[in-house]
Amino acid sequence: MSGLTLWPIWVMLGLFALNVPVAFAMGIAALAFFVSAEGLPLEIFAQRIVAATDSFPLLAVPFFILAGAIMNRAGITRRLMNLADALVGHTVGGLAQANIVLATLMGGLSASANAEAAMQAKMLGPEMIRRGYAPGFSAAVIACAAVITPIIPPGIGLVVYGFLADVSVGRLFLGGVVPGLLLCAALMGATWAVSRRRGFKPAREHFAGLPALGVAFREAAWALTIPVYILVGIRYGIFTPTEAGAMTVVYALLVGFFAHRELRLSDLPEILTESVLATATVMLIICAAGSFGFYMAWERIPPRLATVLAAATGDPLVLLLLVNLLLLFVGMLIEGTAALILLAPILVPVAARLGIDPVHFGLVLVVNLTIGGVTPPVGTMMYTACGILGVKLTRFAVEGAPLILAMLVVLAAITLYPPIVTALPNALMGRG
Repeated sequence: MSGLTLWPIWVMLGLFALNVPVAFAMGIAALAFFVSAEGLPLEIFAQRIVAATDSFPLLAVPFFILAGAIMNRAGITRRLMNLADALVGHTVGGLAQANIVLATLMGGLSASANAEAAMQAKMLGPEMIRRGYAPGFSAAVIACAAVITPIIPPGIGLVVYGFLADVSVGRLFLGGVVPGLLLCAALMGATWAVSRRRGFKPAREHFAGLPALGVAFREAAWALTIPVYILVGIRYGIFTPTEAGAMTVVYALLVGFFAHRELRLSDLPEILTESVLATATVMLIICAAGSFGFYMAWERIPPRLATVLAAATGDPLVLLLLVNLLLLFVGMLIEGTAALILLAPILVPVAARLGIDPVHFGLVLVVNLTIGGVTPPVGTMMYTACGILGVKLTRFAVEGAPLILAMLVVLAAITLYPPIVTALPNALMGRG
């Protein structure tokens, strides 16, 4: 790695340490490189920022964010909550369990872990505390359950990885189904164990009963069809993943206006404002990463690092374990989307060289970095839940430890046994 210009990386890391927002830290470091480099017109810096947005697959990001915002206003979230409560409200720690089931059901709708954490913290957090759940445990359950949401299709992280690694987003969506369900089961098991030990009561004394469950299913039917609609449409070529986002927006509007009749034209300005702000956060990071990525490509950092890592081990399993350790560390320091944008161009060539399936590798990356959203000191879902519920980070860290451990077990499982990820896309779409 001798002869490389590495100081922009140190500038970026130094700005991270000073708590400068990720997008600005990457942009400033890249700009400093362009200013100092000989033979590079400064105009290229602006061009690379704009060029990063010139991507058809990335259109899926604002579409799915907008669809999630519409669904929250269309009464879909409330109906899914009623269904989750009917399914598991009678179990030990029933309200916490319903929280996890709701996050899983919302996986086909929201696509954003941070949005899910904020919604559940506002909707369920105060009620959990009122019913005797410790505030730290309530925040931990809400934040950790939000990890499931972007893994169940559609997920913004999967769309971004597909764009960066040139991998079929449809296969990534299918590959996320089983890991998402495993995360749900692991979190429910850990929550049951903690709730039983600490005496957290069920939300109701008895199972709601089949008639009540049937009513809840019927009321949530429109919402439950959305992920099926997305996956079937992509599988049979009716629309691309990007077009699926647009079609989901149309579907959500029709459900909100005509099926549930809870969406009004007066709600649209606030929905659009919320969606624009959420989209801008993601896209600003992607734009800054475009200019920083040009610096890394100019210095040939990704292929050089790929050569070093490939020389360190020729065993795909050892590489995956090393990558997981690296990502767990990076995820504690850098926001997940930014880390994915920075590391995917470096790590994907290494994985390809050792014959690792790109869909499997993508799910390992996305799950790992999403778990980073609930680990100190930079976990964004952790900050969201703790901020809304007024919980100290030290309490969150203690209360969240069993839940994070459960998710790490699932991460280890999908790392060591690729068919957990690849079996469904291979069965439904053939081997890629």
